[in-house]
Amino acid sequence: MSTKVVNECQFIQTGNMTPSTGIEDYGPDFHVEGAERSAPARSHSLSQVFFLVVNLAATTFATICHAGYQERTVPQESQEASQEELLGFPGGYTGPIPVSLVGDGWIALFDSETLYGWRAESEANWRVEDACICVDSGEQGLLRTTSQFDDFELRFEFSANESTNSGVFIRTSPKPVDPATDCCEINIAPRNNPFPTGSIVARERIAAGQEIATSAAEFHLMEITCCGEMVSVKLDGRPVIEYRDGSPLGRGYIGLQLNSGAIRFRNIWLRPNWSSNVMKQNLSEWRTGGGAQTTIPQNGSLQLTGGPGYLESPGQFGDFVLQVQCKIASGQNSGVFYRCIPGENQNGYESQIDNGWQSDRSKPTNSGTGAIFRRTEARRIVADDEQWFAKTIVATGPHVSVWVNGYQVTDWSDQREADPNPRKGLRIEPGTLMLQAHDEATDVSFREVWIDELSPRNRMPDPVPTPKIGVPRPVGIR
Repeated sequence: MSTKVVNECQFIQTGNMTPSTGIEDYGPDFHVEGAERSAPARSHSLSQVFFLVVNLAATTFATICHAGYQERTVPQESQEASQEELLGFPGGYTGPIPVSLVGDGWIALFDSETLYGWRAESEANWRVEDACICVDSGEQGLLRTTSQFDDFELRFEFSANESTNSGVFIRTSPKPVDPATDCCEINIAPRNNPFPTGSIVARERIAAGQEIATSAAEFHLMEITCCGEMVSVKLDGRPVIEYRDGSPLGRGYIGLQLNSGAIRFRNIWLRPNWSSNVMKQNLSEWRTGGGAQTTIPQNGSLQLTGGPGYLESPGQFGDFVLQVQCKIASGQNSGVFYRCIPGENQNGYESQIDNGWQSDRSKPTNSGTGAIFRRTEARRIVADDEQWFAKTIVATGPHVSVWVNGYQVTDWSDQREADPNPRKGLRIEPGTLMLQAHDEATDVSFREVWIDELSPRNRMPDPVPTPKIGVPRPVGIR
């Protein structure tokens, strides 16, 4: 086994947060309910301020949204644990991602009904049956996500025939050639394979005695954690791999492989790593514009009222994973803007916040929460007004995906000619974040803003070319 190093990645654990018990000085643009302006100033990072603001929060996001699911518990060494014990909910579950996991930062890569957010890189019979992604014939290759990730936790269940050879590829290019150089393949293969199930092909084999037999009638749980150089794998709750890659690949896609034999995947959930040091500015360094008024209530959130206006971050971000929890008053409209031209009035991409819908939730009234406003509509309204919800945005180059409460609602690539202003064309250059106060009636709250800049691809060029300013995009790029 490889040398073990300390895992320095930070994954959201909402239920374990320790709130602040003091009064903070947020600067002249912020009003803290119940606080005197003369309170002693303290120096805090932005992430600390959003998470540990003022008084003890009454409940966690998961408890507010849903009380019916139990906290996730995964036995560390047990080989006798049931699927119910491993997953934290009944074995065979194939519904939406449990809200208890959404509150801890998880998103569903597979919605149990469609292949939305996935792309086949070969001619194979990828399909959805019984809430599973299935394949059993066709050209060898990957079904891969349209979004890229670098550091994350990934968990899924799989069922394979005894002779099936498949795998899950992480940090991969769309069509990898060499598992030792352009991807990391966690194998699903028979016990007599040189790299049996749980091994990392061409890199590290699981220890003798840890091999498992697969069958079409049985599902197994696999958990993969990527953090910088470290890749670890668990099978049915048992640690089987702790591998150190001296030259990590950086960001890449998640891929499901057809090699030979039938394979099924279900409950494919991912939790990105959230950097603890990307945004260290105190909240007082965020700038308000227009008529926006900011308040720090005693419930541990940041409230925007009035407008039109915005609250702008001091830092700039290009390719990133962001998650924020939001709550908006009934019938109101807001948005999270990214890659904004610094100092200008909301000249950026707008990830919409508007929970209105018509005859059913697949018909938003105003693009819908999670849409890229004026560019694409959300495919479903997932959140409700007056309730906290989680929004996750993954932006890489011209592509963006958005999840609301762990459900993917947007999968879009900007096909326009490049322009410094995202309102007019493609912008891939870093820009600021802006939280929107849409109009004078605005009442929207934000909390737990996490962001992590995605590391560049180290071995292979980005699969989608990115044009320079003023150069048209190639036709047909998706």
